[in-house]
Amino acid sequence: MNKVTLKIDGMMCGMCEAHINDVIRKNLPDAKKVSSSFKKGESTFLYEGEVDKERLERAIKETGYELKEILTEPYQKKWSLFG
Repeated sequence: MNKVTLKIDGMMCGMCEAHINDVIRKNLPDAKKVSSSFKKGESTFLYEGEVDKERLERAIKETGYELKEILTEPYQKKWSLFG
């Protein structure tokens, strides 16, 4: 499982965050824990396997935003008391 961070230009409000989250979920149905922050200019999600970068970039551009960078790092689940 990988944590994917997208650096996105053009998000200005909560509705922008919702639009980006919808684009990610539509184009990567297996994405988990999708969240966005217009203040940080980024979206994050968990994904197993390789992200189709061209497809995601095209879908985000069609929505009116610009994908600047994609960062991927291994995801380690945090320990939970309730397991």
